[in-house]
Amino acid sequence: MTAEKTDIAVVRDKILKLKKDLNAIILAHNYQRPEVQDIADITGDSLELSRAAAKTDYAVIVFCGVHFMAESASILSPDKTVLLPELGAGCPMADMVTVTGPRKTKRELYTDVLGITFAFADEFTLLDMKKKYPGVPVVAYVNTSAAVKAESDICCTSSNVVKVVNSLREDTVICIPDRNLSAYAAKRTTKKIISWDGFCNVHHAHLDVEDVKQAKAEHPDAVLVVHPECPPEVQDMADEITSTSGMLRFCKESNHKEFIIGTEEGILHRLRKDSPGKQFYILNREMVCPNMKRTKLTSVLTAMEKMQYVIKVPENIRVPAKRALDRMLEIK
Repeated sequence: MTAEKTDIAVVRDKILKLKKDLNAIILAHNYQRPEVQDIADITGDSLELSRAAAKTDYAVIVFCGVHFMAESASILSPDKTVLLPELGAGCPMADMVTVTGPRKTKRELYTDVLGITFAFADEFTLLDMKKKYPGVPVVAYVNTSAAVKAESDICCTSSNVVKVVNSLREDTVICIPDRNLSAYAAKRTTKKIISWDGFCNVHHAHLDVEDVKQAKAEHPDAVLVVHPECPPEVQDMADEITSTSGMLRFCKESNHKEFIIGTEEGILHRLRKDSPGKQFYILNREMVCPNMKRTKLTSVLTAMEKMQYVIKVPENIRVPAKRALDRMLEIK
């Protein structure tokens, strides 16, 4: 056994002991490092993890993910202590929409070929948007801060956004913050979607049509599965568009043996564990989220040893944010 493997084994043993001593549960997002996923009690997408933890009797939740995910755990489990092993692990897309802030010079709104009206994230706050479109309900992607959720009418995930939009009685809705998820929904609903111009730096900045063409040329027998945070032109070339949990399920149940995966590369670890007889290729090798990769086993250990980086959402934000989440969860 190498020194590195010995060190990992030692850290793992310490974490497992602390987990028992603290009555803790460890959650890891599908994009986390393989060794972090392997130490977790539950791996999954952000809301799936928070909901699972809320149903348990553990006193401490160690959330290996990014800040808004730990906030969601705090919203759903206010009686539990939520630890975020790396306090600096944020989400650039979630940060693209804020409730308030300095007003900047506005540019003209524009309408693209799908008929989606876009507002520029650097020119509006959420309160500005709500003032501009009074009475229009706000659908907040779970990839948002607790404060933003609290100012929204209902939340959505990448897997249920269409169902959430269609559940609202209004003909026009505001979707924040991801323009690509909005474009995905707009193609699948008759409602008018006013979209925030945010995006995921991993899915949007590192993917284009040429990446798809090259991947398909290299793996002609592979099925292309992409996340709805990918650009619309990439989605149009996909065989399946689905969330991370949907990808795991689709690839496991599919009769195909090869898959090109259009999302953060961390999911490959879980895909290969769940479907060991199949081959998986990342659509672009640059699809790595630096924030997700901040968390290491030593981060988890230190957080548990020191009980540091506690994420606690204040009640005046938690209650309305939970209402937005609950409204989503009520949709069948």
